[in-house]
Order: sequence, then C-alpha cells, then structure tokens
Amino acid sequence: MIFLVFAVALLASGLSSSSVGTYAGQVVMSGFIRRSIPLVVRRGVTMLPALVVLSLGLPVTESLVISQVVLSFGIPFALIPLVLLTRRADVMGPYVNRKSTTAIAGFFAVVISGLNLYLAGSAVFG
Repeated sequence: MIFLVFAVALLASGLSSSSVGTYAGQVVMSGFIRRSIPLVVRRGVTMLPALVVLSLGLPVTESLVISQVVLSFGIPFALIPLVLLTRRADVMGPYVNRKSTTAIAGFFAVVISGLNLYLAGSAVFG
C-alpha cells in the first residue's frame, strides 16, 4: 500500500513541477520576445529528445542521470543572478535582501555550484 501512495505522490509532484515550469517558461518567453511559439513546436522540442533516446534503445536510467547532470549546468546561471539582483535596491525596492541574507545566499550559491562541478566531473571522468 505504501508503494502505491508513494507512486501517486511522485506522479502528482512530477505533474505539478512540470506545469509550473511550463507556465514560467510561457510567461518568460512572452515577456522577453513578445510572441508565442506554436504548440506543436513546443511539444516537439520537449518530447523529441526523450523519444529519440527511447527509440535508440539507450539505457533509460543512464540517460536520465546524464540528462540531470546536463540540467544541473543551468543551476549556477539561475542562482548567481538571483543573488546579485535581489541585493540591489533599484531592482527589488523595499524587498531588497539584507547583507546577511545576501552573504548566506552567496555562500550557498557557491557551494551548490561547486557540488554541480563535482557531479559533472564525476559523471564525465568516473
């Protein structure tokens, strides 16, 4: 029974995180380029790589791990600008981070980026 509960929870969390990512991407794209990408193109870009991996018969678990390593390369490119922008009063107004918050966030951004480099190195070089 616990496996069924875990499976349903995992499915629900995957669906919710996917929808949040989709909506965030849609808002960012419409805000930056002021145009909409056709639905067929969006679905093709998101589904085609997975279909290629499956059709080639590549090991699914290894492919998933490699895809997560590749995705982890983007984390520093999100964290570092986030820390830098949230410390600026001209950007954040009254919601600007305190110096202590910025220092703690900067520390964790460096630690997480370092761990990502270690992960990438161990995935590539064994």
